[in-house]
Amino acid sequence: MAVKRVGIVGSGIMGSGIAEVAAKSGYEVVLRSRAQHSADAMVASLEKSLAKQVERGKLEATDRDATLGRVRAVTDLGELADCDLVLESILEDLDAKKALFDELDRLCPESTILATNTSTLPVVEMAMVTGRPEKVCGVHFFNPAPMMSLVEIVRAITTSDETITEDTAFATACGKNAVQVNDQAGFIVNALMFPYLNNAVRLFDAGVATRDDIDAAMKGGCNFPMGPLELLDLVGLDTSLAILEALYAEFKDPNYAPAPLLRRMVSAERLGRKTRLGFYDYRK
Repeated sequence: MAVKRVGIVGSGIMGSGIAEVAAKSGYEVVLRSRAQHSADAMVASLEKSLAKQVERGKLEATDRDATLGRVRAVTDLGELADCDLVLESILEDLDAKKALFDELDRLCPESTILATNTSTLPVVEMAMVTGRPEKVCGVHFFNPAPMMSLVEIVRAITTSDETITEDTAFATACGKNAVQVNDQAGFIVNALMFPYLNNAVRLFDAGVATRDDIDAAMKGGCNFPMGPLELLDLVGLDTSLAILEALYAEFKDPNYAPAPLLRRMVSAERLGRKTRLGFYDYRK
């Protein structure tokens, strides 16, 4: 079964970003949010992103219009019933994701692939609340989805070869480099990256170096495009804390134990760019 219509659940930056990538690649997209105002906001965000691309000469106006014509924003989860692939991109909370997969399993036909955009949580636990565990896998896009070239295709112990093949083909058709990985906390990228980010917070908290010098050192010394504290602000400190907690719960490796400063900043709602205050101040 070739994927033609894609359902996306989630009204955040990732949901709208994945919708843009899929629609630009020719897929029909049904974008679901719980409230009409957030559904409208996602479409407005997509329109703004595409308009900028037209202004910069990176996209033709006709292609912009065609892309927008492939996207439909809805609030009723039942509108996803005719999708070949449904990809959830809601908050990183396992109970919430399991409840959603249970509902999607009842609403969607048996042929529909159900996928999660989780960056860390166990895919198999979502698969096992459905009656189709062989058709559940991870399709992990990176933020911002239109710009980042990588997608991790995550195979749970229950996932069939056919499902992996279909989702790999979908990601490739979206112009992404699809890598396959088994269902283990953090998959490839986060399992390697978050000890680095966590230790950067520890260095900063211990006064070893300033915020600016830590970021400058990693950009200048390792040729990274962003420093670790800048990157944490972009990812979101709350999301980063949740990822580290999931990694530590699975592996009990001290490198995954969240730095105390990270917990304090999340408690203070200094979450990075999303609240305009994190390691950096974005209110200016």
